[in-house]
Amino acid sequence: MAKKKAKPKAKKPARKPAKKAKKAAAKKPVKKAAKKSAKKAPKKPAVNPEKLVPGGVLVGEVADFFAHVGVIALTLQKPLAVGDTIRIKGHTTDLTQKVESLQIEHEAIQAASAKDAVGIKIVERARKGDFVYKV
Repeated sequence: MAKKKAKPKAKKPARKPAKKAKKAAAKKPVKKAAKKSAKKAPKKPAVNPEKLVPGGVLVGEVADFFAHVGVIALTLQKPLAVGDTIRIKGHTTDLTQKVESLQIEHEAIQAASAKDAVGIKIVERARKGDFVYKV
């Protein structure tokens, strides 16, 4: 008796699973944003710094306070000199004193003009964002 040769099985093409019919779900309306703003406007201060201290001239805003040496850093908007009286006013700060030390880049100076970045030695704590006035 002769053995029959096995025929190679034909490969069936892979079948994709049948897609199930989805029920039509009731769509909820999509809420649209009330305002579309591509750019955010800069925040305005809650108070007008020009009117915060009557009779005072706004000299600048505290950019930084260095507690270990008791110095504030600010960029002047108006000229300032040693001997002028300043008032630092903020949310929790209210300090009035004479300018005894004024520095630019660690060099002591007697007077500074507008747009100069200066350091002023003070006796109490100040905070970033406090306003400095000449009175």
